Amino acid sequence: MKLVRFGERDRELPGLLDADGGIRDLSGHIADLKPSELQPQRLAALARIDPRTLPLVPPGQRLGVPVRGIGKIICVGLNYRDHAAETAMTVPTEPLLFMKATTALNGPTDPIVFPPGSRRGDWEVELGAIIGQPAREVPESGALDYVAGYCVTNDVSERELQLEHGGQWVKGKSNDTFAPVGPWLVTPDEIADLQALDLWTEVNGHRYQDGNTRDMIFGVAALVSYISRFMTLVPGDLIMTGTPPGVGLGQSPPVHLRDGDRVRVGIAGLGEQLQDVHVRV
Repeated sequence: MKLVRFGERDRELPGLLDADGGIRDLSGHIADLKPSELQPQRLAALARIDPRTLPLVPPGQRLGVPVRGIGKIICVGLNYRDHAAETAMTVPTEPLLFMKATTALNGPTDPIVFPPGSRRGDWEVELGAIIGQPAREVPESGALDYVAGYCVTNDVSERELQLEHGGQWVKGKSNDTFAPVGPWLVTPDEIADLQALDLWTEVNGHRYQDGNTRDMIFGVAALVSYISRFMTLVPGDLIMTGTPPGVGLGQSPPVHLRDGDRVRVGIAGLGEQLQDVHVRV
């Protein structure tokens, strides 16, 4: 299934995509797509619904974050070897983790808004994994059983705040709008090979990132298992699994997002995001 939430911000309704790509309204079956609906038995119940029996939503609807109530955003840094090289950082020997504030969550076509004076805005397309059942110290061999589905994410960054203001990266990663998620939450049965997905970023029509999840240093199963050693993962938690090379920071000379830019990010089978960039004055 491809699950969505559509409508005005903070008033979204749950839906799913039919075979023709149309959105079908699920609100007659569930009030919202929230963490309690991500557990395996609840997703199985939704999968049994014939989309043709659901109301067809008029086209052109805004899409929100596909899950309401994401509780944690756990990010993985430098998880592609070439990305570590382009940023002149050491390749990690175990996953490098940091957090992103949930107030950064943003819909897949909502604007990215940088704070006043921002000079070093950047993009990072990433495969997102959303947890569907509690996971604590789970083995890598069964770790993917705890994932409800996958989505496109963009780990938007302000590099000056991230790298030049001391402390952890969170300051350059957590501004409002810095975590676009969606357009869909795609259940695992729709993904033939999680570690063979193309992912890309274009800025103003120019393709900067063109990678594949096969090049991750630590695969998704390894990440879920590893993170669950340090914290309990609960339904609705989002893991952003790292970005391939081609970020603005890695260009020569570096390229930074400016007011009026347009960013398109996508992952094969998981959809695309399209965001306009604004810098507040």
